[in-house]
Amino acid sequence: MPRKARNLVKNGCYHVITRGIDQMETFHCDEDRRKYLHLLHKYKRKYKFKLYAWCPMPNHVHLMISSDKLSKAMQCINLSYSQYHNHKYDRKGYLWQDRYKSYSIEKDKYFANVLQYIEYNPVRARIVENPEDYPWSSYRARVLGKDDFGLLDPIDF
Repeated sequence: MPRKARNLVKNGCYHVITRGIDQMETFHCDEDRRKYLHLLHKYKRKYKFKLYAWCPMPNHVHLMISSDKLSKAMQCINLSYSQYHNHKYDRKGYLWQDRYKSYSIEKDKYFANVLQYIEYNPVRARIVENPEDYPWSSYRARVLGKDDFGLLDPIDF
């Protein structure tokens, strides 16, 4: 039986979470995180989505995306990264657990809370003491104006 289609809102904003299967580590080194961010950039251009926050963690990813083509963009990002990962680490099979999760965000109410939740994830996981110490999230680009891999969109509402 086919899966039920996601309910997407026109110009909707979503908190997207993709987890490694069986809590498997999906990012083993900086090269892996760079590759994922490169793929985000590539498919951001192709599908013209807005990206307000990101944070690849060792075994999952958080994104805040506004898109009319969320399903297609996430399919391409996750498939491309899975192929890269499986080839690099000489493995076969699924990398991601189930489909990605997406939670609709009301831009005027819940947006700031989700943004902070995503960017403080490495602090809560005790990877770093301060969010600016984690170079792989949007925090440094948004707050400090540091290199953002060409990903960060201004908050325009």
